Amino acid sequence: MSTGAPSGAGGEDGGGGLRASLSGLTTRGRSFLAAGIAAAACAYVLGQGELLRVGLLLTALPLICVIALHRTRHRVSGSRRLTPGRVPAGAEARVQLRMDNVSRMPTGLLMLQDRVPYVLGPRPRFVLDRVEPGGRREVSYRVRSDLRGRYPLGPLQLRLTDPFGLVELTRSFSTYDTLTVIPRTEPLPPVRLAGDSSGYGDGSRRSLALAGDDDVIPRTYRRGDDLRRVHWRSTARYGELMVRREEQPQRSRATVLLDTRAIAFEGAGPDSAFEWAVSAAASTLVHLLEQGFSVRLLTDTGTSVPGEGAGGFSSGGHESAEAAGLMMDTLAVIGHSDGAGISRANDAVRGAGQGGGGFGGDGLLIAFFGDLDDVQTELAAKMRQRAGGAVAFVLDSATWAGEPALTQDLPSVEERLRRLRDAGWTAVAVPPGAAFGELWRQAGAAPLGTGTSGGRG
Repeated sequence: MSTGAPSGAGGEDGGGGLRASLSGLTTRGRSFLAAGIAAAACAYVLGQGELLRVGLLLTALPLICVIALHRTRHRVSGSRRLTPGRVPAGAEARVQLRMDNVSRMPTGLLMLQDRVPYVLGPRPRFVLDRVEPGGRREVSYRVRSDLRGRYPLGPLQLRLTDPFGLVELTRSFSTYDTLTVIPRTEPLPPVRLAGDSSGYGDGSRRSLALAGDDDVIPRTYRRGDDLRRVHWRSTARYGELMVRREEQPQRSRATVLLDTRAIAFEGAGPDSAFEWAVSAAASTLVHLLEQGFSVRLLTDTGTSVPGEGAGGFSSGGHESAEAAGLMMDTLAVIGHSDGAGISRANDAVRGAGQGGGGFGGDGLLIAFFGDLDDVQTELAAKMRQRAGGAVAFVLDSATWAGEPALTQDLPSVEERLRRLRDAGWTAVAVPPGAAFGELWRQAGAAPLGTGTSGGRG
């Protein structure tokens, strides 16, 4: 089977020879072939001419079907459309498949099959009747996963069968798509956490466009800019179109710290402590971006998302939306780290405070901690000195795993909370099954340096 691959469509792989076609014999076809050979052998031994003719017919029929399918030359193109490409865990995405017969002859019976990971559901199969020359067939199915991650869809496969069901040949397309399942998020109430400020500065605004020709700091023209803002003197100087900067509000910064150490969490699955922390971090990121903060995601390894530019914090406008997508994609595939401590995260927070554009003075730090030993608890407490406001959500993995007692030499949850609060944190204990929205509300109502034991959702 030859293929066509119009722009945007995946083309089939028509490779394989007659030997590969022989491997497509079904159980019925192999049975016909074996019965024919046995009948021919018995006819030779017994000298029965009629039995020999039956044996030759049984042997020839599947071979004829193999040759007929092998010599079939259909030009078929296929495409897949995934809507949407990024969904929260537990939500559905729709996959639409389209087959086009671009040859001058009709196709036979086709079975269309798409490869999907088992966590997304059963493998979808569709039977397509005769497709006329230039004809098109469209089918669709839905996928859903309760586990975050990135899942490949495809390649698309076509199965050709003969009218007798003796041979079945499979041809595969080359393209595939990727479904990104991001953590679940929940809307958070608009509370004012201790030590934070609003996302956009109330009084600090830059009036560069109104400062006069000598004080103007222009930038390169971007598509959509108002031509009335073109700064002709700078355009002549640099040889490219330059515009005056608009009056822009200064954005408060916030860091969301996620503890991913494997030794800090026990258990697995959608209801585990680690998955709760990932979902809560995602909800926090979305909420802070909506409030106008310049946000970054930080892990215990010191890795900062969206990147190293501007201290790793997101920018405003379109770049902020891109940063949000990048952070969600990161949380979709984030796993446990092999680290034993949070010293790298502490260095990253300290670096932002010293050279990150003033973060240490008025920045907001929201942390999600797993199990902390004495050393890590002390290190976490010191982070508060480099942030304007700090809120810690502390999870006890033994409680989440349903164990009667701690299996490690760790301070109790109450002791961890006390140390963090003494250092100025607003510390909140997270019990199993807690609703993050309620804990967020309680953190906003708590005075500086205090906390709450949380509640069950």
